[in-house]
Amino acid sequence: MTSRTDRIAAAFSRVAESGRAAALIPYIAAGDPSPSATVPLMHALTKAGADIIELGVPFSDPMADGPVIQRAAERAIAQGVGLRRTLELVAEFRRDDAETPVVLMGYANPIERMGQAAFAQAAQAAGVDGVLVVDYPPEEVDAFAGQLEACSVAPIFLLAPTSTEERIKAVARVARGYVYYVSLKGVTGAGSLNTDDVAERVALIKQHVRIPVGVGFGIRDAQSAQRIAGKADAVVIGSKLIETLEQAVASAPAGQQTESAVTAASQWLAGIRQALDQVKRDGAPA
Repeated sequence: MTSRTDRIAAAFSRVAESGRAAALIPYIAAGDPSPSATVPLMHALTKAGADIIELGVPFSDPMADGPVIQRAAERAIAQGVGLRRTLELVAEFRRDDAETPVVLMGYANPIERMGQAAFAQAAQAAGVDGVLVVDYPPEEVDAFAGQLEACSVAPIFLLAPTSTEERIKAVARVARGYVYYVSLKGVTGAGSLNTDDVAERVALIKQHVRIPVGVGFGIRDAQSAQRIAGKADAVVIGSKLIETLEQAVASAPAGQQTESAVTAASQWLAGIRQALDQVKRDGAPA
């Protein structure tokens, strides 16, 4: 069986072989806009051009997330979605998609409640490819990273504009799959991108990290996605996608919220993918 880490590597290899500048990684929250919508939404995003899916684990105190993603987590929690239900949704997705990598993004508390070893095993059983825990510092997760790797799940880490070179080296030592560079100071969905700064920081990260580097926190449209493509190995986009879901649900007729949300999100993401397809690997327009 192909390992989870290999499935992530295979996704980046397909991007490179196609000549595209960067992989496309959308973020959605498990259970939003509803638990029944999550798996159809994941499949729709894959068909729209997602190379990897980041699936947020709903948590009541998401310190790194802005108001848009906080609302998504609140809606999911109100419908009973937590870590265990998220894993069930991944397993359901896996029944029809054995190729697209799925990375869980969340916080330490639910994992600690389940137990790190039990979580690693449950993630493997569900078909999870990678795990990004916002509040696990790389200097303190050797045991957990080892448990994940033993279960063929990649430990993935954030780096920020304020990350020191020592922190970058610490991440390089334990990270697998890819590294997620947070392009802005603050929470998701805030501020505007400075692509020169991003390029400089990604270049520094790549001096120490030998796996792909994705960039997120501030990419909101086709233009900003194109600017980042070529500077990084992946474009990660979440807040604007969730806003698109929110608006579709709010304007949909009764009983059609799920269909409207899935359609709106997939159409929006397809536009982002089309924009990325126009950028060569050297960062120039195709």
